[in-house]
Amino acid sequence: MDCCRSPAAEANRFFSWFARRSRRHYQNKGFGKSQRQLIRGIEAQRVIDGASVLEVGCGVGYLHQFLLEQGADRAVGVDLSQRMLDEARDLAKQRRLDEKTDYRLGDFVELKGSLPDADVTVLDKVVCCYPDAETLVDASLDKTRRVYALTYPRLHLVNHILTAVEAAALRIIRCRFRPYMHDPAEIERLILARGFLKSFEERTWIWLTQVYAR
Repeated sequence: MDCCRSPAAEANRFFSWFARRSRRHYQNKGFGKSQRQLIRGIEAQRVIDGASVLEVGCGVGYLHQFLLEQGADRAVGVDLSQRMLDEARDLAKQRRLDEKTDYRLGDFVELKGSLPDADVTVLDKVVCCYPDAETLVDASLDKTRRVYALTYPRLHLVNHILTAVEAAALRIIRCRFRPYMHDPAEIERLILARGFLKSFEERTWIWLTQVYAR
């Protein structure tokens, strides 16, 4: 099974496998621990009411849709997977949020120029899916007015091993999508250089959750 030919096609096929499962998991179990941390960090900034939200790598949409239900005004979700966006649109309609949501298919870095700026930008487990973290972080900061929230892997031996195992499994099934490990210190340096200050940080064994504000 040669799952993909271009980077966008690789990610589209890979994440589309999990679209329906991701939606069922959320509907049955709700947010995971790192996502609860992310929401808590955003809520602590007191910017949700009336805010515009941009979610990069939005998946089936439950994070930004939750923020809409908490008082955000509108949200744009960007994802490389068509099936993820199909599920997001259906879920938004089910939650009566379809008029407040706008979904875009493609690589966020390539789409950036056509997207509106947002008060709050969210990247939940997205940095680890992109080979060039600096380009992704810079591009998403360009679109952010007030709050920048992200979750990505902690830099330790267990995560290095898990990333290597996942990469090996993907090679076996002949899928060229790969996960990536990026240095949190370098990501933080990029964000601070743009005038943001870190206002929240929590972690699980795997994930590091940070929220920055200006």
